[in-house]
Amino acid sequence: MRKIKYLISLALVFMLVTANAEVKLPNFTTLIEAYSPAVVNISTEQKNKKGFSHKDFDFDDFGKDFPFENIPDIFKHFFDREFNRQNFIPQQEMSSLGSGMIISHDGYIMTNHHVIDKADEIIVRLKDRREFKAKVIGSDQHSDTALLKIDATNLPTVKIGSAKNLKVGEWVFAIGSPFGFDLSASAGIVSAKGRSVPGASEYNYVPFIQTDVAINPGNSGGPLFNLQGEVVGMNSMIYSRSGGYMGVSFSIPIDVAMNVAKQLKSGGKVARGWLGVLIQPVTYDLAKSFGMDKPQGSLVAKVMADSPAQKAGVKVGDVVLKFDGQEITKNSDLPPIVAAVKAGTSAPLEIWREGKHQVIDVVVGELPDDKKTTALSKSPAETKEDEVAGMSLSEVPDKLRKTLKLDTGGVLVKSVADDSSAASSGILPGDVIVKLAYKKVSSVAQLKGLINKIPKGKSVPVYIVRQSGPVFLAYKK
Repeated sequence: MRKIKYLISLALVFMLVTANAEVKLPNFTTLIEAYSPAVVNISTEQKNKKGFSHKDFDFDDFGKDFPFENIPDIFKHFFDREFNRQNFIPQQEMSSLGSGMIISHDGYIMTNHHVIDKADEIIVRLKDRREFKAKVIGSDQHSDTALLKIDATNLPTVKIGSAKNLKVGEWVFAIGSPFGFDLSASAGIVSAKGRSVPGASEYNYVPFIQTDVAINPGNSGGPLFNLQGEVVGMNSMIYSRSGGYMGVSFSIPIDVAMNVAKQLKSGGKVARGWLGVLIQPVTYDLAKSFGMDKPQGSLVAKVMADSPAQKAGVKVGDVVLKFDGQEITKNSDLPPIVAAVKAGTSAPLEIWREGKHQVIDVVVGELPDDKKTTALSKSPAETKEDEVAGMSLSEVPDKLRKTLKLDTGGVLVKSVADDSSAASSGILPGDVIVKLAYKKVSSVAQLKGLINKIPKGKSVPVYIVRQSGPVFLAYKK
């Protein structure tokens, strides 16, 4: 009898758990019916400015020396123009496909910059099959956001929400036109927030939402909804080895996209806050060398001349821990937070400088339209070399000093022994050592003295300038 009662109780518990689980599963049908009319299909055509012929290309030799097998995994936009021998024929137009969302009853539509970039004609197709030619109001590459306008009224619109309160694990769903299949819906959860895109510096100002919602070519520019039917993001890119969905999708937070759209509508361009610093991540070894409890913040590797940061007194080697009251947990947190601040605003900057917390005020500037960079080149000049701690060092040649824009001091690393502390710390031939343990390096002899003073096993920060730019490393003797 006891056994029967136990089995009955177990069955009731199982039924209760199952019932609760079924109640918690979301039902998307009502939401999709309500908001799919405000999602549009976008097709574009780009006319070739210059004609070409297949006779101009030798297909047997084309790309034979290119190391395709060495290409790393990359982020790919949601639509690709096919490129193969069969399809590579003379043609006058190229077409692409994407999605978009209607954000106003009078015909304003938001989509991705890459969907309409360089298009000569843009066609917007609604759910009721009506088609309109769209005008580009403005487009911003840094946020991959574009604003279009069609000549129509009384249109259905999406409900704009916010990504600020979005939580990892929360259910979300997308509507778009993958591979041209209009109004296709897919669902998943939020995988992460505040993601940066490796190798794509043009998107530094977007803290992407990562999801496992099935997204494919053609979904670009479409909305990402929460269970309240609010748009929380705009689908932008995927991480893929094949060009198709592999479980990792990225969306632009709707707060960022709408801010861009409003600026494009009112002034045709986007203004972003700017400090004028080059930054790098704080690794565990660097944090230890700086005397920090844990890796956090954004390390200033360079302060640009006449920038807001320079005027405020920011120095190379400062670690930004907070900006305007917002904590900087990782390096990629800083750019979007600064970009969201209006130029001319004074904001407190909490930094870690030479083992101490400091707070300085900085007046945020406006991000320049054109970022001018100087190409760095090696100098063949020969100078006297000295051996120090497994490194062959020399004074910095005048030509190289001018190229790297170094005022005074610093020593050039000519070679590094494989088994040396310098090699294990990441120092490379061609690097110019500018600072060691917060001390400015003025000569080879002085650097040797600084290295000799470092206790065995202790890490200290070393600031170097190399061909790709300035960087901090942790030197451990």
